[in-house]
Amino acid sequence: MRKLPIGIQSFEKLRNGGYVYVDKTMFIGNLLDAGATYFLSRPRRFGKSLFVTTLEAYFRGQQDLFDGLEMEKYESSKPLEDQWVKYPVMTFYFSGGSYGTSGDLEKILAFSLERFEKEYGIRHFEVQNIRADLPVWLIYCIEGAYKTTGKQIAFLVDEYDKPLLDNLSVNDSQEEENRKLLKDFFSVLKDEDKFLKFAFFTGVTKFNKVSIFSDLNQLKDITLVSEYSSICGITEKELRSHFHAEIENLATAQRVTIEETRSRLAQVYDGYHFSEHSEGVYNPFSLLNAFSDKKFGRYWFESGTPTFLVRKLAQSGIQVQDFTDGVQVSEDRINNNRADDEDVVPLFYQNGYLTINDYDPLFQEYTLSYPNDEVKYGYLNSLIPLVDSKYAAKTGTFSASRMVRNLRDRDVDSLMTMLQALLASIPYHESKVPEDEQRWRNVVYAVFTVLGQYVRTEVHSAGGRSDCLIENDQAIFIFEFKKDKTADEALQQINDRNYALPYISSGKTIVKIGANFSTKKKTLDEWRVET
Repeated sequence: MRKLPIGIQSFEKLRNGGYVYVDKTMFIGNLLDAGATYFLSRPRRFGKSLFVTTLEAYFRGQQDLFDGLEMEKYESSKPLEDQWVKYPVMTFYFSGGSYGTSGDLEKILAFSLERFEKEYGIRHFEVQNIRADLPVWLIYCIEGAYKTTGKQIAFLVDEYDKPLLDNLSVNDSQEEENRKLLKDFFSVLKDEDKFLKFAFFTGVTKFNKVSIFSDLNQLKDITLVSEYSSICGITEKELRSHFHAEIENLATAQRVTIEETRSRLAQVYDGYHFSEHSEGVYNPFSLLNAFSDKKFGRYWFESGTPTFLVRKLAQSGIQVQDFTDGVQVSEDRINNNRADDEDVVPLFYQNGYLTINDYDPLFQEYTLSYPNDEVKYGYLNSLIPLVDSKYAAKTGTFSASRMVRNLRDRDVDSLMTMLQALLASIPYHESKVPEDEQRWRNVVYAVFTVLGQYVRTEVHSAGGRSDCLIENDQAIFIFEFKKDKTADEALQQINDRNYALPYISSGKTIVKIGANFSTKKKTLDEWRVET
């Protein structure tokens, strides 16, 4: 077993510790050649922090860490006096902090500035009012280091938006306070440009330009630039060239062939696209954990419960099914975001729950959908119990396996009773009927799509579009749901539109289920079954 860098964010620790490393240093040379100030958005646990620490090591002139890497070739092509030059490096790592109360963010910023002062022998700035003085203190440090070293500053910021996301839809006033502080703090960089050698910001989201980056308009956003689409994540080529031994070990443990293992890895962890023409990349966190544990788990998804995304989805009224079918959006829509925006699509894309599936150059529109099975089924599984904790308390966590067994045994009543209990547990608000209807439809869709992970699910037929069709080895189940009508009407629609016609010759038992959702009872009030 080789050492896999699971959770390792320090480039120095990774290189000195003998961990497997997929070389991304060629991107540093590209960035240096193309400009000086950048912003990159990628989902969490995708390697942003590791790349920032790689930049930090480069600007500190730590040549030994780049032995045998692409950056070594880049430096050797320059005149000798220009190779591995050391620059003052100012870093702000926000991922490890807590930002839920007033003053938390100020402490993190002050700590980073004090550390910088000590490292470069700058006399300590006398703070009178920390909130008001932080921007001035930043100027003092940048210009002080320039005077002390005679060199421009490398300015690196990782996960700039964590102080905002920590409070999103939870503590609006604290989010706004943190937003204003970050805006005021970073805005001074525009006038300090002559003292900056390089600037690089990372985050999960790019909030609208009227916000934090409104005064920092020299930043080039490389989030959707094809040249940098694989700056984070692992490509198919990198997977095959760096992890052949791990693929073999995983195949042996799962008792399948190497090709079957590669196919399964792609289905579960591949599929992220960060520009309209880019190759897909694998989620590195999940991939490395799968190799370590020798099994296919939902590592990335389970490392952070998307509670706030479920909450935003419920507020938006969007259909979850759209995420499977594909959502058409403009570049402006996915590239910028406002925390108070009711449009959840940018948030889902930037957080990694949707990715670019297609691009229409005529209309300049992207089609977004789930990147892979880990995200699709992980999210839909989480949507069900997170709708309301009462359901989990009553029945335990949602059990797809129990419902699949109901289908196998053709025990439709037990299956529908479970669904009835789940829908009855959803908290409804009388003043928001459209939202409530959307919520139960989303849950029904999530349930049957999760079942489709284990049995084939289809919804189309020549007669129209049934709400759900599930097929296993013995039977075909056709579902139709009505609202405030009757189960008989739902069953009649299945028959009138001949939803079963394409499957009569299959030799399998056809089970038709018509059900009605009562807005008064807030759950399924009846269903009819016909075979």
